[in-house]
Amino acid sequence: MTTAAMTPEDLSRLFVERANAGDADGMANLYEPDAVLAFPPGSQTVGRAAIRELMAQLVARGGTFTVEPALPTVYQGDDLALTSTIPSDNTGGRVQLVRKQADGSWLRVIDRPETRSAR
Repeated sequence: MTTAAMTPEDLSRLFVERANAGDADGMANLYEPDAVLAFPPGSQTVGRAAIRELMAQLVARGGTFTVEPALPTVYQGDDLALTSTIPSDNTGGRVQLVRKQADGSWLRVIDRPETRSAR
């Protein structure tokens, strides 16, 4: 299993791999220490520690995650990129602001996994 996202688009694939492995720590490590996750819907989970707790709850529920098709990266500068995927659960879109780290890897800074409720 790859340990670091070396492109912004790697983050979604790594998230799914780690979720399917039940690796809440690995999922949380895809986020910067002060990242913001807009989840559960209508609220925010702030910081890697809180995100890790949320991920532990998510993997405890079970189920299988699938890699969703990545849309072209909207913007990529020297150290920031805006990525998105087409959601398989019809929640309107997933969007992430990601930042390049000193080692060349990428981590999520802001993650909005859904823009409307699933139908």
